[in-house]
Amino acid sequence: MPQLPATPYPAEVRARLDADAKEVLARYPGSRSALLPLLHLVQSEEGYVSRTGVAFCAETLDLTTAEVTAVATFYSMYRRRPSGDYQVGVCTNTLCAVMGGDAIFDTLKEHLGVGNNETTEDGKVTLEHIECNAACDFAPVVMVNWEFFDNQTPESATRLVDDLIAGRTVEPTRGAPICSYKETARILAGFPDERPGAVEATGGAGPASLIGLKLAKGEAPAKARVVSPRAGQPQDAQPQDAQPHGAQVHDPSPAERLSSHDAPQQTSASDPEHPAGPAAEEGE
Repeated sequence: MPQLPATPYPAEVRARLDADAKEVLARYPGSRSALLPLLHLVQSEEGYVSRTGVAFCAETLDLTTAEVTAVATFYSMYRRRPSGDYQVGVCTNTLCAVMGGDAIFDTLKEHLGVGNNETTEDGKVTLEHIECNAACDFAPVVMVNWEFFDNQTPESATRLVDDLIAGRTVEPTRGAPICSYKETARILAGFPDERPGAVEATGGAGPASLIGLKLAKGEAPAKARVVSPRAGQPQDAQPQDAQPHGAQVHDPSPAERLSSHDAPQQTSASDPEHPAGPAAEEGE
């Protein structure tokens, strides 16, 4: 059946979005290039890309609603229906699934009482399975509003969602403390994260992702392990007095410090006899 025209934003909301959109458009030589951040902008208003949001983007960029909808439905980061304050994604692709991702997803579905792409009754958590979080060396991985939680187990993931629902401060493995999905969308639209310390806390790739690069550059100790134990230094790391002359002892960056919500060193219950991730020395 034909749909009625989208309900316009209230006047005060439209005025605020117009001002923000003007700032976004100023970044691009061609207005159409601003579509992706504008979709994040309208998502920050309602928590998803509504028909009203699509109409706003189309009008602002002189596009048709069909053109905007084609983009909004292509990228999975844009939600097409209301979702929770925290988007919890469990990777169930090959490596994460083998390491326990399927068990984590099943546990969270039962614990939260929701299915895939469903939201808890209190509106706090939307649960979904993700095909790949691009963090295979920390499998199994869970993401909350696009922030990483590495080496998870059903128990640690359950504790994670309970803390989110309870409103406790939750810090990811690498990155700033978790904020709401609407706040995340505004940051993705290109507006600064103004929370104290948030920018400094932002992390990049973890040490397991970078060890190959460090080995190739000769920057890693000869006996460096691919995955470091959680209790501190890698077991096979050379002591300070054994470091090559002139070498500096590595001080872990904020990106290498683990979140309190990371799972213990042992991997998930699906493979309890093996440590999380490859731990063999180079050449083994």
